[in-house]
Amino acid sequence: MTVRLKDFYADWCGPCKTQDPILEELEEEFGDVEFEKIDVDADQETANEYSVRSLPTLVIENDDGVVERFVGVTQRDELEEALDRAQQGQQAA
Repeated sequence: MTVRLKDFYADWCGPCKTQDPILEELEEEFGDVEFEKIDVDADQETANEYSVRSLPTLVIENDDGVVERFVGVTQRDELEEALDRAQQGQQAA
């Protein structure tokens, strides 16, 4: 099962800069997860497709579709749990 974490951000977004180190740690820990940074200013089409209205927005998806989405700075443990669920093929409750 392929798991992806899409990080919707903008260069001018202060909270996005707070989120970055958390995502960098997770990327090292979850080597089999595809991490993708999407600059909403440069790729508005994808941001609209995922209905991104606030930043940062993190979308975790697997082969079944979107498992979970987080708006605002999200702590590492919450993201770890969501990635684990996505890898097991579970949807958010």
